[in-house]
Amino acid sequence: MSTAYTGIKPRLGFWQIWNMCFGFFGIQFGWSLQMGNMSAIYEYLGASPEQIPGLWLAAPMTGLIVQPIIGYLSDRTWHPRLGRRRPFFLIGAVLSSLALFVMPNASAVWMAAGTLWILDSCINISMEPFRAFVADNLDEKQRPFGFAMQSMFIGLASFVAGYLPQKLVEWFGVSRDKSGSAIPQNIMLSFYIGGAVFLLAVLYTVFRSKEYPPADPDWKQKLAASNKGFSGGVKEIFSSIAHMPSQMKRLALVNFLTWPGLFLMWFYYSTGVAAELFHGDPQTSAEVYTKGLEYANTTSAILNLVTFIFSFALPSLVGMFGKKITHTLCLLIGGVGLLAVDHIQDPAYLYVAMGMVGIAWASILSMPYSMLAGSLPENKIGIYMGIFNFFIVLPEIIASLFFGSIMKQVLHNDRLLAVAVGGGLLCLAAVACLVFVKEHKAPEV
Repeated sequence: MSTAYTGIKPRLGFWQIWNMCFGFFGIQFGWSLQMGNMSAIYEYLGASPEQIPGLWLAAPMTGLIVQPIIGYLSDRTWHPRLGRRRPFFLIGAVLSSLALFVMPNASAVWMAAGTLWILDSCINISMEPFRAFVADNLDEKQRPFGFAMQSMFIGLASFVAGYLPQKLVEWFGVSRDKSGSAIPQNIMLSFYIGGAVFLLAVLYTVFRSKEYPPADPDWKQKLAASNKGFSGGVKEIFSSIAHMPSQMKRLALVNFLTWPGLFLMWFYYSTGVAAELFHGDPQTSAEVYTKGLEYANTTSAILNLVTFIFSFALPSLVGMFGKKITHTLCLLIGGVGLLAVDHIQDPAYLYVAMGMVGIAWASILSMPYSMLAGSLPENKIGIYMGIFNFFIVLPEIIASLFFGSIMKQVLHNDRLLAVAVGGGLLCLAAVACLVFVKEHKAPEV
């Protein structure tokens, strides 16, 4: 916006919020292809089930390092045409798209793992500022709708990405065979399509949305006065951690319990369905295994379709029950869905279980950020959104480092039992939300 920003955020229309959030469709499209297929790619390349958590370490480690740095930098950025957050959207989208093209050409486990480190670093450059972008542009009353809109795009993108490998076979005759490569052709082509979608969707938001310039006319001088270089940035990040708002600490506990449950689903759900319900093996019966993987991905697509649809209901539910109770109920529903997975014999019932998880996923993607945003100082929204990501990635790091031995020694490589453990963690997160989180009401205007 070219006019001076007074600090009072105007009410935005539906299509303005749509344009702000559309880029998340591309980010989630690429992210979902990775989440739905990386464990299988590792197993195609010869990894064993107990190795999978460690091979996923890239995702949390890059989030732990990249997101607070990008949040700090974006808080201190203003480009006359691209604004504060959009330069990072653009850089991350270009690099992520390139990495998505490289990933399915990996010919060894170490190559796939290395590419995943690069891909996740690039995705985090785009993803972190999107959370701050909504909080920057919307007031307290509109933030639940803005974050719900992000959830809607995330659900839609994940739904399409989940079906993509299977539909490439059914509609366009793309082969499931490896045809001389380590990765089946339909999965390879899906990653290529994902790279293009990622870039185009983010470009749409970059060029179709606006940001508010700093309200303080002396902001450049104040930033220059406080700029102490790299060491100053590190010091500010640690100072912000030490002075986290109390609401953020409460929500951190909820996230710390929520996300390991999701990680266990991403680690083992698709391969568990392929191996334990379809009885396929990536080395000896690859076609059966791939069919099972595709079936699991279609049930995950239903999860994301439910997320897409349920996101429209979230603002109304918040109006009736408040953010805390809404999030608590959604977590419980999702936890029961994951607990049920280990007891299902007929694969058709997976659609019901994953639909229940879709309700939780819609809330997980929006309610914690909506509850958090109102408690953050306006000049540190980016850095605190990045720090909040710690409580997503730290439990994943713990799971990546230690769950492999639990998987082998305690769960005996039962992938679907690991998914059920994740369901139990979601139920514990619901209890923590109900007991510890406080409701923050929007001011009347």
